[in-house]
Formats: sequence, C-alpha cells, structure tokens
Amino acid sequence: MYLAEAYRMYRLAVHLVEKEGFEVLHLHQLSSEGYEVSQFHQRTGEIWLERSGKRTSTVIRFAHRGFDWKNQLKQAVEHVFQQAGAMRRKFEKRQVELHNVYVAEYAPVDEWEELKGPLKLKQHPQLQMNVYYISAEEKMEETSRLFSAVDASLPKNPVDTPVSEEEMEEDVRKYRIYLADSLAKRQEAAEQLFTFGKPFFTYILLAVNLLVFFLLERNGSSTSVEDLIDFGAKYNPAIIADGEWWRIITSMFLHIGFLHLFMNMLAVYYIGSLVERIFGSFRFIVIYFLAGIGGGLASFAFSANVSAGASGALFGLFGALLFFGLLHKRIFFQTMGMNVLVLIGINIVFGFSIQQIDNAAHLGGLFAGFIAAGVCNMPKRRKLGKQLIAAIVYAASLYGLVHYGIEQNRSSQSYHLILIEEHLQQEDYQQVVESANVGLDLEGDMDAALLFQRSYAYIEMGETELALEDLERSIEAENTLPEAYYNLALLYYGDGRISEAEHMIETAYRLRPEDSSFRELYEEITGDAPD
Repeated sequence: MYLAEAYRMYRLAVHLVEKEGFEVLHLHQLSSEGYEVSQFHQRTGEIWLERSGKRTSTVIRFAHRGFDWKNQLKQAVEHVFQQAGAMRRKFEKRQVELHNVYVAEYAPVDEWEELKGPLKLKQHPQLQMNVYYISAEEKMEETSRLFSAVDASLPKNPVDTPVSEEEMEEDVRKYRIYLADSLAKRQEAAEQLFTFGKPFFTYILLAVNLLVFFLLERNGSSTSVEDLIDFGAKYNPAIIADGEWWRIITSMFLHIGFLHLFMNMLAVYYIGSLVERIFGSFRFIVIYFLAGIGGGLASFAFSANVSAGASGALFGLFGALLFFGLLHKRIFFQTMGMNVLVLIGINIVFGFSIQQIDNAAHLGGLFAGFIAAGVCNMPKRRKLGKQLIAAIVYAASLYGLVHYGIEQNRSSQSYHLILIEEHLQQEDYQQVVESANVGLDLEGDMDAALLFQRSYAYIEMGETELALEDLERSIEAENTLPEAYYNLALLYYGDGRISEAEHMIETAYRLRPEDSSFRELYEEITGDAPD
C-alpha cells in the first residue's frame, strides 16, 4: 500500500503541473531506501506546488505521511503553518490559500474533520489553510474535494493504480524525475535572469567619473561652486538664459568632494553591476542616461541651487530594479527586494531631512529609471505597445519638467538671487538692480537678501540714499543679517550720523564677533575696543 499511496500523490502532482498551471515550488523527495525520517519520526515526502492568481497564491502541499491520532495531525498542521510562514518570500502573492494534503493508508482513529478548515493563525493572518486526508477509505472523496477547492479538473480515474508493483515503481520514478526537472528548469530560469549581461559599461562609468573628478581637482576644486559651474554642473541661469541644456548630462559626472564621489561610485559598482547583469549592457546604459536626464530635469524644475552628481542616475537604477520586481515579484523578494526598498526609503528620508541633498534629483531619477526600464523592457520580452506607452510617458514627463522648470525658476526669488551673484561677479550693477527689482515683485521670504544685494549695487553706483533705504528695509525684513548692519554703519558714519552708526556696528559685531573687519570698524566709530 505504501507504493500505491506514493503513486497517487506523484500522479496528482504531475497532473496539476501539466494541466492546471501549477509550478513546483519545493520538492522533498524520499531517500533511496524509501523514506526519510522527519522531526515527527514518520515516513514522509513533500511536494509544494503554487499557482498565482490576481491577488492570491494557491499553494498545494502534498505529504506522504500518516497519523494514528487527531492530536498528531493537529501538531503536524501547526508545524506546516510555521513552514508556510517561513516560506512566505517564495510565494508569488501576499495572500496565500494553502491546501495541505496528506496521503496515507489510514486516517486517524478518532474524528479529525474539524481540522479540515479553513484554518487561520493570528501570527499569519494572510495565510489560510485547508486540510485533506487521502486515505484508502476516502481517497475519492478527499481528492474530489481538493480539486474542487483549487478549481482544477480531475484526471481520469484519479485514485486507480496499475496492477503490478513494477509498473507503479516505474511510474513513480518517472513522476519524480519530471517534477525534479520542472523545479530545476524553474530555478535555472530564475538564475538566468541575473546573468544576461556583464558589467562592461559599469566599469566605463566608474573610470569616467574618476577621471573627471581628477581633472576638476587638478584644475580647481570639487567643492568650489565656480569651478563646478565651469566644468558643467547644473546651473539654472545658464540653462535658461544661455540654453546650456547639456549641463543636465555633464552634471551627472561631477561630484562635490571625495566623500560624495566615493559613496556614489560604490553604489555604481554594486547596483550598476546588478542592473547591467539583469538588463544587459545596452539597456543598462540607456536606462542610466535616461534616468540621469530625468533626475537632472527634476532638479532643474524644483531646485534653484547648483547641483552635481550621479545620484539621479543611481536612483534610476533602483527604479529599474523596482520594474524588475514588478515582473518577477517572487524572485525580487527572495533575493534583494527588501534591501532595495529599505535603501530607497532611507535615502528619501535623508533627502527630506538634509537641505544639501537634492531630493528632487533622487525622486526624479527613481521615476525616470522605472519608466526607462519600461521603455527598454526586460531581455527577451517584447511588449511593443507597453514600451511605446512608457516612451510617451517619459517624453511627456520631460516636456512637463522643462516647461514647469522654466516658469518656476523665473518666478522664484532664489533664481534671481543666483542671477544677482553672477552679475556681481561681472560687476554689472545695473543688471543687479534689475534682477533685484524682478525678485522683489515675487512672493517669497528672501526680500532681505534681495534688498541687501540691491543696496550693494547702489553703493557701487554712487546712489547712497537708495542704498540706505534698501538697507533699512533689509534689517526690518530680517534682523539677523550682519552685513546689512555693517554697511549701514559705514554709510551713517560717512554721513556724520555717529550715534546711529554706533548702534549699527554694535549690532553687527554682536552678530559676528569673529570678523576682524567688524572689530576694526567698531573701534574706529566708537573709539573703544569691543568687550
């Protein structure tokens, strides 16, 4: 009878794989002696099958094993709950319907029907189990109940067995080989997903980034804003006024300081190698640049600051991994899924917490990388309609970012302050005044800085009264700007308004006592050394 039970179990499993769309998830075969002792000291073999639905994974676990008493069966069912909980990452869907099937000659002596299910445990709320016991007496009833529950058609004569033991042994051997081959092919297909390409462009990108950093340091400093702009950092005024859109790409290869370079290149090495192996070299480099462009334009649209770095492209590689996870959920979460999601979450939280981090580039790159992966699709997967839609979404997103970015920058006080800095370097004071006028007409919290910069231009143009007026308005708008008090002290002192000059330089020195020029003017105006 032992052989007949094994025959039924393997035959049902093979039918479900061949005809009903189930896949072999796990195979625990018997030893060459005919059995393997489990922790319950019973003869057993296990087959786990899965069929993925829209929201639920239907899992069937066959076990060639019998029990004398209901309590033994109950203990085994509890163990299977724990097994299934530990195997959650192997299941395609989060919601799992588990059909736990025991095949044995005899059912437990006492009544066990209350264990048929559906059963649930508090610690596994998304896992539901039904129990079946295909014994000699109830083999047809329980087999029919199982196939009805999983919406599958019964094989012809599902509980019959060949007359001779030799035939059964040969069939069982063939069934085992078939299931083992099916599992091996599935595992091989999963492994091939990570070996499509070799990290060729990853190493080229590493070399180019290191070379650019070396050239920047040799000819200036990677922490100098002026040098970064000269080498092609993202600089909104040059992009808008001079049409230097190429900065969106060149900024991807610039880094601000060695630590910034080291962290990004470490990520390029590990994440880039992984994505290039999955997608292949050509798709990888396309995704990298499309993501970098998307991240750069998002930074252009939402941040007026000078920025540089490969972070947008790197987040695009994370986006490509999310696209991979969308198509291969089980493999994604079995291998890297949680690590990828945690890393993305940590970086986004840090991005919102630290002002110096260009979170717009990160989020823009993440989205662009996901869409770019949709444009390229996975190797050996051609979905031209969906790829075309992804390309349209990508192009529309870039178009929207460009137009929104231009309008957003022109209506931003930050943008006009950056323009003013450029005009000051060129000593074009009339342009400083005009840019400040435009900025002051806009809403924002930078009126004090704009007034101060305009006052400086008026001083250089010899418009002292206008400069005084702007400086007085500046300290009214923000009373913590030491330069404004210092310049007011100079103007009041030059105009003979000594008491007012004393008050201004005292305030300026209190705000910045370490500045030697403040100390010198303090001593000149008051005649005393500061306390």
